[in-house]
Amino acid sequence: MPRRERGGIRSDQAVSVIELVINGKRVELDGPTPLLSYLEKHGVNPRTVAVEHNGEIIERSAFDTTTLREGDKVEIVRMVGGGLSSPFMGRWPAKPAGGADNC
Repeated sequence: MPRRERGGIRSDQAVSVIELVINGKRVELDGPTPLLSYLEKHGVNPRTVAVEHNGEIIERSAFDTTTLREGDKVEIVRMVGGGLSSPFMGRWPAKPAGGADNC
């Protein structure tokens, strides 16, 4: 993706921007951006996400040294706790023999 410029507040000032893909969407940033800054700007707690950067899973300990740059492909996945506590793994048990329905 070629580096582009977009108009600034004043029309005689150009701001250099970079384009990258985050979670499948094209995103423009004002320049190379530290991953932690990007997450914080979007209200994301770095302890609750996993990040894939250009096909590699980033260890949380490396979030502070990872920089988003032109052409990067990033996937940010939020961890979700909870789930079903049932041993049926989300499926209703089969009806007992004889067809009786006790529900």
